[in-house]
Formats: sequence, C-alpha cells, structure tokens
Amino acid sequence: MSTDTPSGLKPIAEGAEPEADDFIDITDVTCPITFVKAKVALDGLDVGQVLRIHLNGGEPLGNVPRSFTQEGQQVLGCQDHPDGTHELWVKKLVD
Repeated sequence: MSTDTPSGLKPIAEGAEPEADDFIDITDVTCPITFVKAKVALDGLDVGQVLRIHLNGGEPLGNVPRSFTQEGQQVLGCQDHPDGTHELWVKKLVD
C-alpha cells in the first residue's frame, strides 16, 4: 500500500469502490496534462455521475483532486495500489 496519498483524501477499501459511470487512465501523461485529460472526461458526464481516474502518485495525486475540488466537484475518495498508482473517484456536482 502506497503512503503518498495526500491527507484529506478519503481512503476507499478494496471491495467498497463507488460505482463509476466512466473511467480514464492518465498514468501515461504528466502534469498539467493529467488534470486536463481528467477534466475533459468529467465534462462529458452529467451532473451526479462519477468518474474513476487511474493516476500516478506524487504530483498528479496532489494536483488532480485539489483542482477538481477548487472547481466545485466532489472527490469521493482514493484507493492506493502497490505499484504506486491510484484510483480516484470524482462526482460531478456542477457543469
């Protein structure tokens, strides 16, 4: 289990993952493109829907949830993976 999850992110246990309406893997890009790709994916959803984001630790894990929160979206939580990647669930609250 990775230990670089930023404080304030709710950990989500395996088997307790929120149901997601869409998924994007942004492990192949670097900041600031990580948030841009995730934002475009969330923009394609309706208010109330949930996006699951697969991302790397470090800068992306710090910036992506913070940026969504600043835009008024709800970060439901994060799940760490042994390989240093993470799953993040974001609920769209505003267009």
